[in-house]
Amino acid sequence: MTSEQNGSPSNPDPVWEPPLAGTDVQHLVGSLERMRATFSWKAWDLTDEQLVQTVGASNLSMAGLLKHLACVEDEMFGWKFHGERPENFVRFNAGHEDDDDDLWMFTLDPGQTGSEVYQAWSQGVGRSRARLQRVIDEGGFDRPAHLAWGDEHVSFRRLMHDVIEEYSRHTGHADLLREAIDGRVGEDPPRTWLTPAS
Repeated sequence: MTSEQNGSPSNPDPVWEPPLAGTDVQHLVGSLERMRATFSWKAWDLTDEQLVQTVGASNLSMAGLLKHLACVEDEMFGWKFHGERPENFVRFNAGHEDDDDDLWMFTLDPGQTGSEVYQAWSQGVGRSRARLQRVIDEGGFDRPAHLAWGDEHVSFRRLMHDVIEEYSRHTGHADLLREAIDGRVGEDPPRTWLTPAS
């Protein structure tokens, strides 16, 4: 995959930049896309060995973050939004049904590679975009989603805020990991970056 120019004189902002003055839906989706793009840039072009590298006393690695967010994408936009099978969660959870999610979800199994979980994450993002577009086309974020707490269904809007918060937290982790791996720093990808998940 290569980087391509996203901006132009008529549209100077990269494709992941939220609008300057858009609708509520455009800003929520734009905020999520900016977090996805930044996270993707932090994890991009690392070897399998670098993807499993940890920092200090933490067991957290870039591959662990990719695996976790691959599960989050399908669990959030598949199961919580629509009651559909969360593909990556089911796939990676196999054999870990009785284990703590915070352990298996952030750790590669024997034989798993960083490249494999990067691809799973990218494919999960693609499914999520289609599922999210369905919500927008069918009436927007103020409707109840599949997920319920007791008798009350959670709104799509609440779930969108939850997933943006999730990405914000883990993009901060990715900032620290990437700087320790090879010195890459920066808040946003270069304007010429085309995220592989786009």
